[in-house]
Amino acid sequence: MATTDHDPLAGKIPITLITGSLGAGKTTLVRHLLSHPDTGRAAVVINEIGEIGIDDDLVRASSESVSLMANGCLCCAVRTDLQETLRELIGDRRAGAIPDFDRVIVETTGLADPGPVIQTLITDSMLNARYRLDGVVTLVDAVNAFDQLASSPETERQIALADRIFITKKDLSDPASLASLTPMIRAINAQARIRFCNMGQIHPSDLTGIGLDSARVGERPQQFLRDLGFDPERDAEAEAEAPYLGHRLVGRHDPLVKTLSVRFEQPFSWPAFSAAMEMLIGLRGKDLLRVKGIVNVEGSPVVVQGVGHIFHDPVTLDRWPGADTTSRIVFIARGMDIGSLRGVFEAARNLGFGHAF
Repeated sequence: MATTDHDPLAGKIPITLITGSLGAGKTTLVRHLLSHPDTGRAAVVINEIGEIGIDDDLVRASSESVSLMANGCLCCAVRTDLQETLRELIGDRRAGAIPDFDRVIVETTGLADPGPVIQTLITDSMLNARYRLDGVVTLVDAVNAFDQLASSPETERQIALADRIFITKKDLSDPASLASLTPMIRAINAQARIRFCNMGQIHPSDLTGIGLDSARVGERPQQFLRDLGFDPERDAEAEAEAPYLGHRLVGRHDPLVKTLSVRFEQPFSWPAFSAAMEMLIGLRGKDLLRVKGIVNVEGSPVVVQGVGHIFHDPVTLDRWPGADTTSRIVFIARGMDIGSLRGVFEAARNLGFGHAF
Protein backbone atom coordinates (compact mmCIF):
# COMPACT_ATOMS: atom_id res chain seq x y z
CA MET A 1 0.00 0.00 0.00
CA ALA A 2 1.13 3.52 -0.77
CA THR A 3 1.47 5.99 2.06
CA THR A 4 0.73 9.70 2.18
CA ASP A 5 4.12 10.63 3.73
CA HIS A 6 5.41 11.07 0.19
CA ASP A 7 3.12 12.31 -2.58
CA PRO A 8 3.77 9.87 -5.47
CA LEU A 9 2.43 12.31 -8.07
CA ALA A 10 4.16 15.48 -6.92
CA GLY A 11 6.51 17.03 -9.45
CA LYS A 12 5.66 14.68 -12.32
CA ILE A 13 5.17 16.29 -15.72
CA PRO A 14 1.65 15.76 -17.08
CA ILE A 15 1.20 14.18 -20.50
CA THR A 16 -1.91 14.74 -22.61
CA LEU A 17 -2.43 12.11 -25.30
CA ILE A 18 -4.42 13.38 -28.30
CA THR A 19 -5.81 10.69 -30.55
CA GLY A 20 -8.51 10.27 -33.14
CA SER A 21 -9.13 8.98 -36.64
CA LEU A 22 -7.29 10.15 -39.74
CA GLY A 23 -8.50 13.62 -40.72
CA ALA A 24 -10.38 14.23 -37.49
CA GLY A 25 -8.52 17.49 -36.87
CA LYS A 26 -5.80 16.61 -34.36
CA THR A 27 -3.11 18.83 -35.89
CA THR A 28 -5.54 21.73 -36.19
CA LEU A 29 -6.32 21.33 -32.50
CA VAL A 30 -2.65 21.15 -31.50
CA ARG A 31 -1.81 24.18 -33.61
CA HIS A 32 -4.57 26.18 -31.94
CA LEU A 33 -3.39 25.12 -28.48
CA LEU A 34 0.17 26.17 -29.21
CA SER A 35 -0.96 29.62 -30.27
CA HIS A 36 -3.20 30.09 -27.23
CA PRO A 37 -1.65 32.23 -24.46
CA ASP A 38 -3.12 30.04 -21.71
CA THR A 39 -1.47 26.84 -22.98
CA GLY A 40 1.71 27.69 -21.10
CA ARG A 41 5.02 25.96 -21.75
CA ALA A 42 4.29 22.76 -23.65
CA ALA A 43 6.57 20.31 -25.41
CA VAL A 44 4.94 18.54 -28.34
CA VAL A 45 5.60 15.04 -29.66
CA ILE A 46 4.09 14.37 -33.08
CA ASN A 47 3.87 10.93 -34.64
CA GLU A 48 3.46 10.58 -38.38
CA ILE A 49 3.38 7.90 -41.04
CA GLY A 50 5.29 8.93 -44.15
CA GLU A 51 8.59 10.41 -45.19
CA ILE A 52 7.70 14.11 -45.05
CA GLY A 53 7.04 15.83 -41.73
CA ILE A 54 3.99 17.81 -42.79
CA ASP A 55 2.49 18.07 -39.30
CA ASP A 56 5.86 19.10 -37.90
CA ASP A 57 6.05 21.96 -40.39
CA LEU A 58 2.59 23.13 -39.37
CA VAL A 59 3.37 23.48 -35.69
CA ARG A 60 7.07 24.27 -35.55
CA ALA A 61 6.39 28.00 -35.83
CA SER A 62 4.38 27.79 -32.63
CA SER A 63 6.60 25.56 -30.49
CA GLU A 64 10.35 25.36 -30.01
CA SER A 65 10.14 21.91 -28.39
CA VAL A 66 8.71 19.67 -31.11
CA SER A 67 9.93 16.11 -31.60
CA LEU A 68 8.88 14.40 -34.81
CA MET A 69 8.81 10.61 -35.15
CA ALA A 70 8.29 9.29 -38.66
CA ASN A 71 7.73 6.01 -40.52
CA GLY A 72 5.53 4.19 -38.05
CA CYS A 73 2.89 4.16 -35.37
CA LEU A 74 3.34 5.05 -31.73
CA CYS A 75 1.70 1.90 -30.54
CA CYS A 76 3.79 -0.52 -32.59
CA ALA A 77 6.95 0.04 -34.62
CA VAL A 78 8.10 3.26 -32.94
CA ARG A 79 6.97 2.72 -29.35
CA THR A 80 10.63 2.64 -28.31
CA ASP A 81 11.16 5.96 -30.09
CA LEU A 82 8.41 7.50 -27.99
CA GLN A 83 10.22 6.36 -24.87
CA GLU A 84 13.52 7.72 -26.15
CA THR A 85 11.93 11.02 -27.15
CA LEU A 86 10.40 11.57 -23.72
CA ARG A 87 13.72 10.73 -22.06
CA GLU A 88 15.54 13.14 -24.37
CA LEU A 89 13.11 15.92 -23.55
CA ILE A 90 14.00 15.59 -19.87
CA GLY A 91 17.72 15.46 -20.61
CA ASP A 92 17.64 18.39 -23.03
CA ARG A 93 15.60 20.46 -20.60
CA ARG A 94 18.05 19.73 -17.79
CA ALA A 95 20.99 20.64 -20.04
CA GLY A 96 19.34 23.86 -21.22
CA ALA A 97 19.31 22.66 -24.84
CA ILE A 98 15.58 23.37 -25.13
CA PRO A 99 13.30 25.84 -23.36
CA ASP A 100 11.75 24.73 -20.10
CA PHE A 101 8.32 23.07 -20.29
CA ASP A 102 5.74 22.01 -17.76
CA ARG A 103 3.59 19.64 -19.83
CA VAL A 104 3.83 17.35 -22.85
CA ILE A 105 1.28 16.95 -25.63
CA VAL A 106 1.53 13.73 -27.66
CA GLU A 107 -0.37 13.68 -30.93
CA THR A 108 -0.76 10.16 -32.32
CA THR A 109 -1.52 9.03 -35.83
CA GLY A 110 -5.09 8.22 -36.77
CA LEU A 111 -4.08 4.57 -36.97
CA ALA A 112 -2.91 4.36 -33.36
CA ASP A 113 -4.55 2.29 -30.66
CA PRO A 114 -3.82 4.43 -27.57
CA GLY A 115 -3.79 1.43 -25.24
CA PRO A 116 -0.19 0.31 -25.86
CA VAL A 117 0.97 3.95 -25.71
CA ILE A 118 -0.57 4.33 -22.26
CA GLN A 119 0.90 1.01 -21.18
CA THR A 120 4.34 2.19 -22.30
CA LEU A 121 4.06 5.26 -20.07
CA ILE A 122 3.06 3.07 -17.13
CA THR A 123 5.62 0.29 -17.50
CA ASP A 124 8.76 2.29 -18.30
CA SER A 125 10.19 2.96 -14.82
CA MET A 126 12.20 6.01 -15.87
CA LEU A 127 9.23 7.63 -17.60
CA ASN A 128 6.95 6.72 -14.69
CA ALA A 129 9.28 8.53 -12.32
CA ARG A 130 9.23 11.73 -14.41
CA TYR A 131 5.84 11.83 -16.12
CA ARG A 132 2.22 11.10 -15.36
CA LEU A 133 -0.62 10.59 -17.81
CA ASP A 134 -3.00 13.49 -17.32
CA GLY A 135 -5.59 12.25 -19.78
CA VAL A 136 -6.57 10.91 -23.19
CA VAL A 137 -8.37 13.30 -25.55
CA THR A 138 -10.07 11.75 -28.59
CA LEU A 139 -11.36 13.62 -31.61
CA VAL A 140 -14.31 12.03 -33.43
CA ASP A 141 -15.00 12.98 -37.05
CA ALA A 142 -18.77 13.60 -37.28
CA VAL A 143 -18.79 13.03 -41.04
CA ASN A 144 -16.97 9.69 -41.11
CA ALA A 145 -17.45 8.31 -37.59
CA PHE A 146 -20.08 5.71 -38.45
CA ASP A 147 -18.03 4.16 -41.25
CA GLN A 148 -14.88 4.28 -39.14
CA LEU A 149 -16.55 2.58 -36.19
CA ALA A 150 -17.86 -0.13 -38.50
CA SER A 151 -14.50 -0.81 -40.12
CA SER A 152 -11.81 0.19 -37.60
CA PRO A 153 -11.34 -1.41 -34.17
CA GLU A 154 -8.83 1.36 -33.41
CA THR A 155 -11.57 4.00 -33.66
CA GLU A 156 -13.66 2.17 -31.08
CA ARG A 157 -10.69 1.82 -28.73
CA GLN A 158 -9.80 5.50 -29.16
CA ILE A 159 -13.29 6.35 -27.95
CA ALA A 160 -13.32 3.70 -25.22
CA LEU A 161 -10.06 4.91 -23.66
CA ALA A 162 -10.85 8.63 -23.79
CA ASP A 163 -11.26 10.96 -20.84
CA ARG A 164 -12.48 13.78 -23.09
CA ILE A 165 -14.15 13.45 -26.50
CA PHE A 166 -14.48 16.28 -29.00
CA ILE A 167 -16.75 15.87 -32.02
CA THR A 168 -15.36 17.72 -35.03
CA LYS A 169 -16.86 18.72 -38.41
CA LYS A 170 -20.29 19.36 -36.93
CA ASP A 171 -20.97 21.92 -39.66
CA LEU A 172 -20.34 19.33 -42.38
CA SER A 173 -22.42 16.55 -40.88
CA ASP A 174 -25.95 15.52 -41.74
CA PRO A 175 -28.24 16.65 -38.85
CA ALA A 176 -29.87 13.23 -38.50
CA SER A 177 -26.53 11.45 -38.34
CA LEU A 178 -25.16 14.01 -35.91
CA ALA A 179 -28.15 13.48 -33.60
CA SER A 180 -27.40 9.76 -33.35
CA LEU A 181 -23.63 10.13 -32.98
CA THR A 182 -23.51 11.18 -29.31
CA PRO A 183 -25.67 8.23 -28.15
CA MET A 184 -23.41 5.90 -30.15
CA ILE A 185 -20.32 7.34 -28.48
CA ARG A 186 -21.91 7.04 -25.05
CA ALA A 187 -22.75 3.42 -25.79
CA ILE A 188 -19.00 2.81 -25.95
CA ASN A 189 -17.81 5.22 -23.25
CA ALA A 190 -20.42 6.61 -20.89
CA GLN A 191 -17.96 8.37 -18.59
CA ALA A 192 -16.06 10.68 -20.95
CA ARG A 193 -17.15 14.28 -21.37
CA ILE A 194 -18.37 14.93 -24.91
CA ARG A 195 -18.18 18.36 -26.54
CA PHE A 196 -18.20 19.82 -30.03
CA CYS A 197 -15.07 21.41 -31.44
CA ASN A 198 -14.94 23.70 -34.47
CA MET A 199 -11.57 24.06 -36.22
CA GLY A 200 -9.65 23.22 -33.05
CA GLN A 201 -11.16 26.16 -31.17
CA ILE A 202 -11.07 24.96 -27.57
CA HIS A 203 -9.57 26.42 -24.42
CA PRO A 204 -6.48 24.63 -23.09
CA SER A 205 -8.28 24.00 -19.80
CA ASP A 206 -10.71 21.75 -21.68
CA LEU A 207 -8.02 19.08 -22.06
CA THR A 208 -5.76 19.72 -19.09
CA GLY A 209 -6.22 18.99 -15.42
CA ILE A 210 -8.01 15.73 -16.19
CA GLY A 211 -6.16 13.23 -14.01
CA LEU A 212 -4.90 13.19 -10.46
CA ASP A 213 -1.92 15.43 -9.77
CA SER A 214 -1.60 14.79 -6.04
CA ALA A 215 -2.53 12.37 -3.29
CA ARG A 216 -3.70 15.37 -1.26
CA VAL A 217 -7.45 15.65 -1.47
CA GLY A 218 -8.71 18.82 -3.07
CA GLU A 219 -10.82 19.69 -6.06
CA ARG A 220 -8.98 17.35 -8.45
CA PRO A 221 -9.81 14.05 -6.72
CA GLN A 222 -13.41 15.19 -6.44
CA GLN A 223 -13.42 16.06 -10.13
CA PHE A 224 -11.89 12.65 -10.80
CA LEU A 225 -14.88 11.00 -9.14
CA ARG A 226 -17.34 13.17 -11.01
CA ASP A 227 -15.65 12.23 -14.27
CA LEU A 228 -16.15 8.59 -13.38
CA GLY A 229 -19.86 9.27 -13.66
CA PHE A 230 -20.70 8.94 -9.98
CA ASP A 231 -22.98 11.88 -9.30
CA PRO A 232 -24.65 11.82 -5.83
CA GLU A 233 -28.15 12.82 -7.02
CA ARG A 234 -28.15 10.49 -10.01
CA ASP A 235 -26.59 7.69 -7.98
CA ALA A 236 -29.43 7.88 -5.45
CA GLU A 237 -31.97 7.42 -8.24
CA ALA A 238 -30.00 4.56 -9.78
CA GLU A 239 -29.65 2.78 -6.45
CA ALA A 240 -33.42 2.87 -6.04
CA GLU A 241 -33.82 1.05 -9.35
CA ALA A 242 -30.99 -1.47 -9.23
CA PRO A 243 -28.42 -2.97 -6.82
CA TYR A 244 -25.54 -1.52 -8.85
CA LEU A 245 -24.74 1.74 -10.63
CA GLY A 246 -25.16 1.17 -14.34
CA HIS A 247 -25.65 3.33 -17.39
CA ARG A 248 -28.52 2.48 -19.71
CA LEU A 249 -26.67 2.48 -22.98
CA VAL A 250 -28.36 3.36 -26.25
CA GLY A 251 -27.17 3.80 -29.81
CA ARG A 252 -25.70 0.72 -31.39
CA HIS A 253 -27.50 -2.55 -31.63
CA ASP A 254 -26.17 -4.98 -29.00
CA PRO A 255 -22.94 -3.04 -28.27
CA LEU A 256 -20.08 -5.23 -27.15
CA VAL A 257 -17.97 -2.43 -25.66
CA LYS A 258 -19.75 -0.62 -22.85
CA THR A 259 -19.36 1.09 -19.51
CA LEU A 260 -20.09 -0.88 -16.33
CA SER A 261 -20.10 0.94 -12.98
CA VAL A 262 -20.12 -0.94 -9.69
CA ARG A 263 -20.29 0.08 -6.05
CA PHE A 264 -19.30 -2.01 -3.02
CA GLU A 265 -20.44 -1.06 0.46
CA GLN A 266 -18.01 -3.21 2.44
CA PRO A 267 -14.27 -2.39 2.51
CA PHE A 268 -11.75 -4.66 0.82
CA SER A 269 -8.45 -5.96 2.04
CA TRP A 270 -5.75 -5.18 -0.52
CA PRO A 271 -5.02 -8.89 -1.15
CA ALA A 272 -8.73 -9.57 -1.81
CA PHE A 273 -9.09 -6.65 -4.23
CA SER A 274 -5.85 -7.61 -5.98
CA ALA A 275 -7.00 -11.22 -6.29
CA ALA A 276 -10.24 -10.09 -7.93
CA MET A 277 -8.36 -7.96 -10.45
CA GLU A 278 -5.93 -10.78 -11.18
CA MET A 279 -8.83 -13.14 -11.86
CA LEU A 280 -10.43 -10.64 -14.22
CA ILE A 281 -7.16 -10.05 -16.02
CA GLY A 282 -6.46 -13.76 -16.29
CA LEU A 283 -9.92 -14.65 -17.53
CA ARG A 284 -10.88 -11.61 -19.59
CA GLY A 285 -7.76 -9.48 -19.92
CA LYS A 286 -8.16 -8.94 -23.67
CA ASP A 287 -11.70 -7.64 -23.11
CA LEU A 288 -10.80 -5.31 -20.24
CA LEU A 289 -10.12 -1.96 -21.91
CA ARG A 290 -9.99 0.48 -19.00
CA VAL A 291 -10.54 0.54 -15.23
CA LYS A 292 -10.81 3.64 -13.04
CA GLY A 293 -12.08 3.94 -9.51
CA ILE A 294 -11.64 4.64 -5.83
CA VAL A 295 -11.53 1.60 -3.53
CA ASN A 296 -12.06 1.42 0.22
CA VAL A 297 -9.08 -0.61 1.39
CA GLU A 298 -9.54 -1.26 5.09
CA GLY A 299 -10.88 2.27 5.51
CA SER A 300 -8.38 4.10 3.28
CA PRO A 301 -9.30 5.63 -0.12
CA VAL A 302 -7.13 4.12 -2.86
CA VAL A 303 -7.35 5.34 -6.47
CA VAL A 304 -6.83 2.59 -9.07
CA GLN A 305 -6.43 3.03 -12.83
CA GLY A 306 -5.57 0.53 -15.52
CA VAL A 307 -5.54 -0.05 -19.27
CA GLY A 308 -5.88 -3.65 -20.39
CA HIS A 309 -3.82 -5.79 -18.03
CA ILE A 310 -1.45 -2.95 -17.06
CA PHE A 311 -2.19 -0.83 -13.98
CA HIS A 312 -0.81 2.42 -12.64
CA ASP A 313 0.64 2.23 -9.15
CA PRO A 314 -2.28 2.62 -6.72
CA VAL A 315 -2.47 6.01 -5.01
CA THR A 316 -3.65 6.25 -1.41
CA LEU A 317 -5.33 9.62 -0.85
CA ASP A 318 -4.65 11.46 2.40
CA ARG A 319 -8.39 11.43 3.17
CA TRP A 320 -11.74 10.64 1.59
CA PRO A 321 -12.98 13.34 -0.80
CA GLY A 322 -16.38 13.31 0.88
CA ALA A 323 -18.69 11.48 3.22
CA ASP A 324 -19.16 8.55 0.82
CA THR A 325 -16.60 5.85 1.65
CA THR A 326 -17.92 3.11 -0.63
CA SER A 327 -15.77 1.57 -3.35
CA ARG A 328 -16.73 2.90 -6.79
CA ILE A 329 -15.17 1.39 -9.91
CA VAL A 330 -15.87 2.00 -13.60
CA PHE A 331 -14.99 -0.65 -16.19
CA ILE A 332 -14.99 -0.13 -19.94
CA ALA A 333 -15.04 -3.65 -21.28
CA ARG A 334 -16.05 -5.84 -24.17
CA GLY A 335 -18.73 -8.45 -23.70
CA MET A 336 -18.85 -8.33 -19.89
CA ASP A 337 -21.89 -8.06 -17.66
CA ILE A 338 -22.36 -6.43 -14.28
CA GLY A 339 -23.31 -9.64 -12.50
CA SER A 340 -20.10 -11.42 -13.46
CA LEU A 341 -17.99 -8.46 -12.37
CA ARG A 342 -19.64 -8.28 -8.98
CA GLY A 343 -19.37 -12.03 -8.56
CA VAL A 344 -15.60 -12.02 -9.05
CA PHE A 345 -15.07 -9.32 -6.43
CA GLU A 346 -17.43 -10.85 -3.90
CA ALA A 347 -15.83 -14.27 -4.33
CA ALA A 348 -12.33 -12.87 -3.80
CA ARG A 349 -13.40 -10.98 -0.70
CA ASN A 350 -15.24 -13.94 0.80
CA LEU A 351 -12.33 -16.31 0.18
CA GLY A 352 -9.84 -13.78 1.55
CA PHE A 353 -6.89 -14.74 -0.64
CA GLY A 354 -4.60 -13.09 -3.13
CA HIS A 355 -1.55 -10.88 -3.30
CA ALA A 356 -1.04 -7.28 -4.37
CA PHE A 357 -0.98 -6.85 -8.13
